[in-house]
Amino acid sequence: MSDSSPSSLSSNIEKDTPNLRLLVMSNGHGEDIIAVRILQELQQQPNPPEIFALPLVGQGYAYQGLDIRLIGSVRTMPSGGFIYMDGRQFVRDVNGGLLQLTVSQINSIRHWVNTQKKSGHRIAILAVGDIVPLIFAWLSGANYGFVGTAKSEYYVRDDVNLLKRKDKGAWWESFSGSIYHPWERWLMSQQRCKAVFPRDSLTAEILKKWPIPAFDLGNPMMDALEPTIPRPRFYGTHIEKQELARPLVVTLLPGSRPPEAYANWHQMMIAVSALMALWKEQKFVEYRSETVVFLGAIAPSLHIESIRQILESQGWQPHAQPPIQIPDKDSLTFQQKNAFFILSQNAYNDCLHQGDLAIAMAGTATEQFVGLGKPAITIPGLGPQFTYAFAEAQSRHLGPSVILVEQPAEVAQVVKSLFANPDMLQAIAENGVRRMGKAGAAERIAEYSMKLLWNED
Repeated sequence: MSDSSPSSLSSNIEKDTPNLRLLVMSNGHGEDIIAVRILQELQQQPNPPEIFALPLVGQGYAYQGLDIRLIGSVRTMPSGGFIYMDGRQFVRDVNGGLLQLTVSQINSIRHWVNTQKKSGHRIAILAVGDIVPLIFAWLSGANYGFVGTAKSEYYVRDDVNLLKRKDKGAWWESFSGSIYHPWERWLMSQQRCKAVFPRDSLTAEILKKWPIPAFDLGNPMMDALEPTIPRPRFYGTHIEKQELARPLVVTLLPGSRPPEAYANWHQMMIAVSALMALWKEQKFVEYRSETVVFLGAIAPSLHIESIRQILESQGWQPHAQPPIQIPDKDSLTFQQKNAFFILSQNAYNDCLHQGDLAIAMAGTATEQFVGLGKPAITIPGLGPQFTYAFAEAQSRHLGPSVILVEQPAEVAQVVKSLFANPDMLQAIAENGVRRMGKAGAAERIAEYSMKLLWNED
């Protein structure tokens, strides 16, 4: 199916649509955030539907800022939603009531559908995430759309060919010609499935080989990332000299889930120490200013005191004046020789934009950093999220924009290699934007959803 503008799509929706109802389902904190971005744009549409939500994993805190109603039961499982990476986590979730929760949620969806239909409302479902909300949407009996956040063809291929993999079981991921398996494509090709919004252009292109209403509208993950303070831009005849004179800024992304993020932070401190040791080499200093700034993007869910204690145990001393401008009055600044360290819990977007590169042990944050056209160096952790398997899959997904190292001390040599190769940095910039897409996807998905989800043609 080829893409069209929303205005050219046929629709049975009348201009006055007060009886439209939408139920959005998402299965994970990151998926909840993406769903919320789309819903915020839907609420800005002319004659928007009344919106309900069912977060399938966790408490759905991301929805609290919206004026919408949650239906059904919500519960945080022991795995935190990462059962697909570890069979033991699945067993823990089953013991924690996963099956009962699933049955309860399916019953809630069917009850919502029946209640809305009896009241004369026109209903639709928007599933955000992976096959779980997609199955739930199909079981509902209503029209549905699907925002596929979990899968990308880039996990198994680049823009030209399938990736060569050492893992003998890797063929399973794309054995049928797509990262999406036949049963997933079947769910997406049903008559009641009105729209599929893949996360990138390559995945949309592959899905269009089947009778699937796939639309290439971009990835909402790259929305709402505008910085408060623009990065410095240099003009005139000495641009390169001015650029090299400013400090190198390394953003640290340890993840957001305790206690894993604290273990990740310990690993990152080893990488930081190795990078500072290499910084003393004159050959490396030729590429940058002698000053380096480490910028810790610390999630509000983490205890900043624990992060600070780990930092000070590595010899960092409190410092009064931050070397770069960060829009966070509560940020903490530290110094060690000619290096500075800033910790911030309230300036996430600026931490992404200020960084020249990232040391990352995170999921969504790494993807967003790469989507801004910048390199990320990743280190596998102990999990449950950022394990070696997760990091390896992420490096395939994001291609040359992510450099996966085995040990934290290897980060320093990777940084040195990157800044010795301007052509590689340019390729990384182009690759990141291509794989993650341009901003504005949530608004585009909202516009298409209004035209497609309630269309009975």
